[in-house]
Amino acid sequence: MTAYIALLKAINVGGTGKMPMTDLKALCEDAGFESVKTYIASGNVVFKSDLTAKAVKAELEARVEAYFGKPVPVFVRTLPEMVAILAANPFPDGAPNKVVAVFLATAPGDVMDGVKNQASEEISAGQREVYIHYPDGQARTKLSVPAAAAGSARNINTVTKLIDLAKAL
Repeated sequence: MTAYIALLKAINVGGTGKMPMTDLKALCEDAGFESVKTYIASGNVVFKSDLTAKAVKAELEARVEAYFGKPVPVFVRTLPEMVAILAANPFPDGAPNKVVAVFLATAPGDVMDGVKNQASEEISAGQREVYIHYPDGQARTKLSVPAAAAGSARNINTVTKLIDLAKAL
């Protein structure tokens, strides 16, 4: 079985809606995923499945859409992919709570295209991620990165914890 990490966009923190993590866990178990664990109340879930990543994504998106009555993007990575994402962090000296990986469905292309209001922030492309370092924190930033708009961000602390949870499955 493959260990997967799934990230739902804007759950409990943005415009998507509220979903108790007990509901997310039950939804995943009903889909046949095994050893399901959620992490913090923002749409992070790890589990095992024999399905392909594409099939996992389709299954989760269908079930989450049924739950909310509208589509919700879900970003799925295998454990080795997530480990590689952490290793590829181009800002390893940045505080892990001030560096985010924005997970995308596809390669980001030119991440600097259309960027607005960049001050001290640093931006870099990954395989299917955009990395952003917010040295002054995210609370007051005015940064706009169109290449990252369709994604879902997790700071490096969260990425590390999700890796640890997936390794323990």
